[in-house]
Amino acid sequence: MANQMYRKRVQELQERMSDTGLDVALITDEDSVYYFSGYHGYLHMDFGRPTFFVLMRDGTTAIITPAMEIDMARRMSWVEDIRPWQDGVSGEWRGPLDEIVKALRDGKLGVDLAATPPIVREYLDASSASSSVMDLGDVIADIRMIKSPEEVQLARHAGEVAEAMMEAGRRTIGEGVPEYEVAISTMTAGTRKAAELLEKHYDDEMMSPNAHFLQIMASGRDTTMPHHRATTKRLKRGDPVFLCFCGMTNFRRFKLGFDRMFWVGEVGDPRHEEIYAVAVASQQAALDSIRPGVKAEEVHAAYAHVIQSAGYEFPFRCGRATGSSFLERPQITFGDKTPLRSGMILAVDGSVNVPGLFRAQVGDSIVVTDQGYEPLTNYAKAIQEMVID
Repeated sequence: MANQMYRKRVQELQERMSDTGLDVALITDEDSVYYFSGYHGYLHMDFGRPTFFVLMRDGTTAIITPAMEIDMARRMSWVEDIRPWQDGVSGEWRGPLDEIVKALRDGKLGVDLAATPPIVREYLDASSASSSVMDLGDVIADIRMIKSPEEVQLARHAGEVAEAMMEAGRRTIGEGVPEYEVAISTMTAGTRKAAELLEKHYDDEMMSPNAHFLQIMASGRDTTMPHHRATTKRLKRGDPVFLCFCGMTNFRRFKLGFDRMFWVGEVGDPRHEEIYAVAVASQQAALDSIRPGVKAEEVHAAYAHVIQSAGYEFPFRCGRATGSSFLERPQITFGDKTPLRSGMILAVDGSVNVPGLFRAQVGDSIVVTDQGYEPLTNYAKAIQEMVID
């Protein structure tokens, strides 16, 4: 089943290549390599070792990857032609790429330029293929924009993992508890839920269930820092506590966004209630506007209107599309005129920031449907339910 999904994606890319006159697609973005081939390495550019997925116009495919990863590539991917390269030998990854470039001759090479590592860009610019390189970024982004039924089901399971992490964090929050203990609890709960889902629904022994990524959370006045990480700081009565799972929700490499605010024992500052209410209302306005045909920037405008009407400035975009990557197209912000379509998966936030005092944020992921949207994350938002005794 999984191999059929990857092959269908490759077939669509092959059709787009034919439409645009491309002879070879060279993909090195880690998420896109996985999207088309099913192969996900653990080194890639963080260790200076690129991996490539290659597609010829006739449908021929290949993976170029470090030699140490060859068994993993063969186990994970449906692609049969695996071309290993070795550190310090024959130009490393440049050797296999040279073969492709030489075979290309007068043909056209498609590359996702924005997602291609600089070292690979430099190689291509200096090669004989430089004059024939075309940007494939928009084509790949468009293919990945609308999720298949299999991806939507995967997103639902990712939502279950996210909710398990949120509930574990809620249960751990308490007066005197250090932030890192909350983070440990969320990682444990996410791992266990992911393992349960993998064993029940997926025949995939190569996919790890372990939740990772440094927990985004903040308490007290630190809530004004949207990407603060868990520290040794201990929670105090009256503290607001922000939990974000936009990096940790990564089930079978499918990403979602999900955020909530809690308070320890009581709402310590009455101003928090007003600010939080505006944040929740701004998200609801955005959600109420979602349906096919509405432009992404119109959803952002609905969110921004609520915040600005209350006398605040919106702190950031209302949201973004997610999927195999944390950030996909469209983005829910001014200037993005992409019409929403059924099958898009979006992270939709509501937020208000008062520097030096408090930032409130709630966020959920949804899939756009013909009727409007289906929530992928479900959790309480009413402030009385967010106070933990």
